[in-house]
Amino acid sequence: MCSPGEAPPGPAPVGDLPPEWETDDERMAFLFSAFKQSREVNSTEWDSKMAFWVGLVLARGRRRGAVRTCLRELQSGFERRGSVPLGLGTVLRELLRRGKLQRESDFMASVDSSWISWGVGVFILKPLKWTLSSVLGDSKIPEEEEVLIYVELSLETSLHPLQEKAEEVYRLYQSSSLSSHPVVALSELRSLCAGLCPDERTFYLVLLQLQKEKRVTILEQHGEKIVKFARGLHSKVSPMNDVDIGVYQLMQSEQLLSQKVESLSQEAEKCKEDARSACRAGKKQLALRCLKAKRRTERRIEELHSKLDTVQGILDRIYASQTDQMVFHAYQAGVGALKLSMKDVTVERAENLVDQIQELCDTQDEVAQTLAGVGINGLEMEAEELEKELDSLLQDSSRDSVDLPPVSQKVLGPPISDAELEAELEQLSVCDGDLAQKTPCAASSEPQTTLALNL
Repeated sequence: MCSPGEAPPGPAPVGDLPPEWETDDERMAFLFSAFKQSREVNSTEWDSKMAFWVGLVLARGRRRGAVRTCLRELQSGFERRGSVPLGLGTVLRELLRRGKLQRESDFMASVDSSWISWGVGVFILKPLKWTLSSVLGDSKIPEEEEVLIYVELSLETSLHPLQEKAEEVYRLYQSSSLSSHPVVALSELRSLCAGLCPDERTFYLVLLQLQKEKRVTILEQHGEKIVKFARGLHSKVSPMNDVDIGVYQLMQSEQLLSQKVESLSQEAEKCKEDARSACRAGKKQLALRCLKAKRRTERRIEELHSKLDTVQGILDRIYASQTDQMVFHAYQAGVGALKLSMKDVTVERAENLVDQIQELCDTQDEVAQTLAGVGINGLEMEAEELEKELDSLLQDSSRDSVDLPPVSQKVLGPPISDAELEAELEQLSVCDGDLAQKTPCAASSEPQTTLALNL
């Protein structure tokens, strides 16, 4: 964006500009003019102009998803009818004062000094120079103008643009095939992030942000820069060690061997086609030479395959050892936890505790049986005895029931007169008086007549 020799972007699209940009020449002339030396001269005009440009500069950065800017880029973007805003330098200084922008050098000073080890400082800190007359025309602006980084927090994520870009790069790496091992070549990572970081300067700034967050560490090995990522999303990266470097070198060897095998396979196929073409042309000796070259190539391919299998086997063992180490640490943590949980617990104490529990249980059973054998007022009976008594009562009740004779269904004759009733009563009285000396036959001589009386 603002690197030496880099062409600045063109003017901003019309949609990015306020309505008065094209319609109100008088107001735009005022806004394009330089700020007064002191705000106290006319604070209303000064604040109005500052509010206009501060909002426009920040909105431009948000819409473009930019992480950095510079004076030259902003002047090119806000050019209007051949004129550039003369007060942008004052606007940038105000944004720096408010904490909406940060100088690139200040940002790098906040990162661990190990960035010097991978040489990015020479690239990023190279000053951008241009003459005062061609850029600003303001004697207050220093001769060396640094790149400025947007640090205004996003309302959606509470992150500033550089942090958001770093988060995107980290997630892109995690979802790619490069994440199979935490160490990756810087060149491969640059190719992966080409869509997110359109220029190299932004890419390096993102790496510095990730390093500031302790999510990556960078090391130069044999002239090549390699990057190590933190394994977890919220974990911190560990320092680069010999195992990381060794695995990275093995992975590079595996990649080179695979490429060589692919190249030799194409060469063997070409020898085969050449031999077929020579046969068709009747050139037997040439065909034989092509076949010999094909066999030599195939033997080399077999040798490379054997070496490739060895390298892959070593990598598998390394990955297995790392897994075993994780399991070992897990077991170790488990043993520690068990020791704490089993503290003061021994077999003798456990046996003693079991004996006490058994003794208490026996005592509880005896108490329960004793309580169950006590009757209320001494009249409690067992359930079986109560059942037998109930059956006996039922049988006695059935024997005591009276068997009455059936009611006669015979139709009674005409009503009996009073004289007949008196005679019948006399006869009954006589029978009752002689009951003690006579047999019961007299009383039973006419039982049916007596029962048939209609009193």
